[in-house]
Amino acid sequence: MTDKAIDPSKADVLTHALAGAAGGAISMALTYPLVVVTTKLQAQDSDCEKSPKTLAEAVEYVYEEQGLLGFFAGLESAVYGMAVANFVYYYFYELSSRCVLRIRQNKRLNTGESMLVGTIAGSMTAFASNPLWVANTRMTISKSEKSTLSTIIEIIKNEGFHALFNGLKPALVLVVNPIIQYTVYEQLKNVVLEVRRKSTISPSWAFLLGALGKLAATGSTYPYVTMKTRMHLLVDSELEGEGYSKPTMLGLMAAIVRKDGIAGLYRGIGIKLVQSILTAAFLFFFKEGLVIWSIRVLRIFRQFNKRRLA
Repeated sequence: MTDKAIDPSKADVLTHALAGAAGGAISMALTYPLVVVTTKLQAQDSDCEKSPKTLAEAVEYVYEEQGLLGFFAGLESAVYGMAVANFVYYYFYELSSRCVLRIRQNKRLNTGESMLVGTIAGSMTAFASNPLWVANTRMTISKSEKSTLSTIIEIIKNEGFHALFNGLKPALVLVVNPIIQYTVYEQLKNVVLEVRRKSTISPSWAFLLGALGKLAATGSTYPYVTMKTRMHLLVDSELEGEGYSKPTMLGLMAAIVRKDGIAGLYRGIGIKLVQSILTAAFLFFFKEGLVIWSIRVLRIFRQFNKRRLA
């Protein structure tokens, strides 16, 4: 059986969602130390002398405080978060795109259609995965050894259920991130398919195109990534006890600019770009490969059943 006989677009929605979830979990596990370092830089207080301000300082800080295991603090929740986020995203992306293609009677999405289905999928993903990312940020910064579920329960008990959705507004704004990422990816993919005259791209092409898509997305939306991280760390009970109301996204952004300048919104962007690009590239690499292999396994299984029943 050759790749020419395999068309991932013919796979059902659930196959794409499961492949995306598995690919996302693997890619996050491979690049997680970079996530930890980036989170430390984004969350650091410039007034604190011990806070790391450069990549080298962040790496040294994590190692001195927690050793090698510190680079994997919160890995469990990050893998869960990435798996859930990608499952939900791919499920609604594939479902929405097939509805659009059926209505428009086209074979491929154009740029506008890609942005539409990306908005739908990204919005659903933001709501579904935000609690896991709040827990992950707390676990990474506080060096917690608790499980993801225990952390979520603790947040609900101490701060209320709504605390799990801290940072949801910047997360919804960041829906534009996957829209940019997947639109760039899909349009480049269409070009490659046309040039190579094939119905599917190889995992290596998916790796390259995924990296380019994520470069465009993260580079243009990074300040909101910083805002989301900062808002995940807000503790409602402490703010209420001191008589303060929770700062808005724009208020928090203005405070950072006043304190650290515009550069404060881009702290850690270098390592974040490396991490995001590698994570996205590995995601597309594994996802495309997993879809192809899922189709192969299903075909073999169906052929086996036919021979057994014959």
